[in-house]
Amino acid sequence: MKVLVATDKPFAKVAVDGIRNAIESAGYELVLLEKYGDKSNLLNAVKDVDAIIIRSDVIDAEVMDAAPNLKIVVRAGAGFDNVDLESATAHNVCVMNTPGQNSNAVAELAFGMMVMAVRNMYNGTSGTELKGKKLGIHAYGNVGRNVARIAKGVGMEIYAYDAFCPKEVIEADGAKAVDSAEELYSTCDVVSLHIPATPETKQSINYELVNKMPKGGVLVNTARKEVIDEAGLIQLMEERTDLKYVTDIMPVANAEFAEKFAGRYFSTPKKMGAQTAEANINAGIAAANQIVGFLKDGCERFRVNK
Repeated sequence: MKVLVATDKPFAKVAVDGIRNAIESAGYELVLLEKYGDKSNLLNAVKDVDAIIIRSDVIDAEVMDAAPNLKIVVRAGAGFDNVDLESATAHNVCVMNTPGQNSNAVAELAFGMMVMAVRNMYNGTSGTELKGKKLGIHAYGNVGRNVARIAKGVGMEIYAYDAFCPKEVIEADGAKAVDSAEELYSTCDVVSLHIPATPETKQSINYELVNKMPKGGVLVNTARKEVIDEAGLIQLMEERTDLKYVTDIMPVANAEFAEKFAGRYFSTPKKMGAQTAEANINAGIAAANQIVGFLKDGCERFRVNK
């Protein structure tokens, strides 16, 4: 069995060492394809592999057509919208992610962005504190729970909305479960987004919803840029000069946001939530262990396609 690590943006060496140890200890062969650039290099590398570990690399129908032996793809990270799930199912390929491995890293970044926003982007002027403020967590998954844990230590009032998470689970963590996104935004001074990009959520964070936030509201996005209705948010921020938007996913309209809302808007130059040494190592080794579990025992615990 041959396992390919295909990472145009490579793992850290210590992560690669951990992946190699997990794969080779199981008796499989490991092949590295790093900084491959052109897609043709990826297509050539997958010709005889049984499993692939990726990061943000795109695995589409063309890649799967080129990989007749492929049985499993594991995305080292929580998001998996860079893999064509329908095509994977059609090719009888199992797709997994590694939920939870990057969660603390993303949560710490989200919280750091909150502090930056309420301190006026560290521009030297007087800001406000997070203690005592109402924090809304939109989607209470692994990242949202870590954000709640950090916020609890700071003394924030924590609210959460998740249509798929039982209220008892949310409230067992000391957060208050609300019944709708509208209630969350109407209630909270700061809202932290952790929703996936699905047909239902794309552009769902729009003018009407964000306009429900109290005066001085802060929207934090470490989820996906597709969930934001950029035109609607720009219009709202033009009308409401009290609102701030900070994001870990640069908008398509980044230049317009930056020009119009200096001091109220910030975007990282690239998605950085999971970019810590610890998360890099954790996700890579988890991916390797999941591949071993699948190839040896048929374990599909983190499968994301049908």
